[in-house]
This record gives sequence, structure tokens and C-alpha cells, in this order.
Amino acid sequence: MQYTGNIIKMRAEGIDPVQYYLNIGDTNLFVNTLIGKKIKIRYQNQINCIHCNAITKKSFHQGYCYSCFSSLPQCDVGVLFPDKDMSHLGISRDMEWAKENSLIDHYVYIAFTGDLKVGVTRHNQIPTRWIDQGAITTIKLAKTPYRYLAGVIETELKTHISDKTNWKKMLQTNFADVDLLSEKKKLSELLSNENKKYLTKDNSIINIKYPNNYNSEVLTSINFDKTPEIEGVLAGIKGQYLIFKDGQTINIRKHNGYLVEIETQE
Repeated sequence: MQYTGNIIKMRAEGIDPVQYYLNIGDTNLFVNTLIGKKIKIRYQNQINCIHCNAITKKSFHQGYCYSCFSSLPQCDVGVLFPDKDMSHLGISRDMEWAKENSLIDHYVYIAFTGDLKVGVTRHNQIPTRWIDQGAITTIKLAKTPYRYLAGVIETELKTHISDKTNWKKMLQTNFADVDLLSEKKKLSELLSNENKKYLTKDNSIINIKYPNNYNSEVLTSINFDKTPEIEGVLAGIKGQYLIFKDGQTINIRKHNGYLVEIETQE
């Protein structure tokens, strides 16, 4: 089968295992069924902004043209750095957008993505956010009524725990020998009294399984700009990565808006 169109990040459903769907043009491709099969992806040397559809030579903020990147609320600094969000003060590129995305409940969470990390997500992005990061297991730490406060808590904890994911460790790790309840207790005690009031009593631990059949310690990250054609046997999917049997990996989310042709084995 052959499919052509602009791609956006894979949609994920379920957690045991995660079911992945890739939008390519008008097709919603169920990627799990391609594991173990040979696929070929050819970049067509065109990027379209995922908001306005304009052709852009360079993708900004994972899929936007520069004009949209400079003006849209979803590309504002508070999206990447929650502690810099100012919508609670009435300052935003678009307050209506902020009311639906920033001025809503947010969670600070602990996740294991090869290492322990702290992160922030909107309440309605659970478990999508965790899946996109390739988390194996997660627990909620705090709940805040808007984004800025979650960012403040995350920043306070960053001196004790990373807020980053190492992509290689994430892809190579499929088992988490970690006591999240104990880690939550330790981090909770490190918070200021002002921030402790946002701690959540929800101690549910969420475990996520990914569809994969690879065991490669040597992984290579590639991108369409330098490698316009990728061919190989798909061995697994984790986070937003496709992992091939030969150890090549590609982050689909980083290629939002790229026009590609995908050829799959029958």
C-alpha cells in the first residue's frame, strides 16, 4: 500500500499496549499492524504549516511557519516553560485560548522514562502527555488550578530531579525498577509550605506498555532533512518514535507538517 500526505504526530489510544494511529493526508494509518513489516518513507521536500497550511522552508515549534510561531498562543513561551505563563494575570496572545488551555487544572507528575523526571500537563492531556514522552510508569504529584502554579512547582523540584527525557534511554528501557510512591513522598517533602497545599492524595500508579519487538542497544536518531528516505523493518513504537530493526529511529512529532510518501508491505 502507498500513502502520500502531510503527517502530524501519532494519535495514541489505550495503554496496554498503546494503539498508534498516524494521520497522513486523509488517511488514518493504524501503525501497530506494521510492526514486523518492511516500510519505506520518502520525504517529498515540502513542509506545510500545521495551522495555516502555508509552505515553509523551516518548521518552528514542531510544525509551524514562522508567522504562526510568532503569533499563535500555542507557541507562546508559557507552553514550553509553564512557570513563564502569564495568563492568570490576563496576559496572553489569546485569552480565549488561555481559558481553555492554561486557566484549567494542571498536574505536576513524576514519570520514569529511562530515568525519573518531573513534568507538567493539562488534566485533559492524561495519558497522552505521558505516552508522548515514552513514560513506562507515572504518578501524579500535585494539582493546580492553572498552568503557572504547576510550572512554579516543577521549577522548584528541578534542582532535585530532571525535567528532561533522554530519548536514547527512553527507547532502550522497558522496565522500571522504581518505587514511585516513595519518590513522591521524598519530593513532596522538598516543596515549600506554600506549594505543599497543591499536593494530590491520588496515589494511583499508571503503567504503560508500548508495542515493540526490538532489543537494540545501538540506536541512531535520523531526520528527514538529512535522510530523506528511510527503509527498513518496523520493530516498535514508543513515545512518538518509530524504531526500525537496524536501530534507526525517527521522531514523528518533530516532523509535523512534512509531506511524505509511505509505502508499506502487504
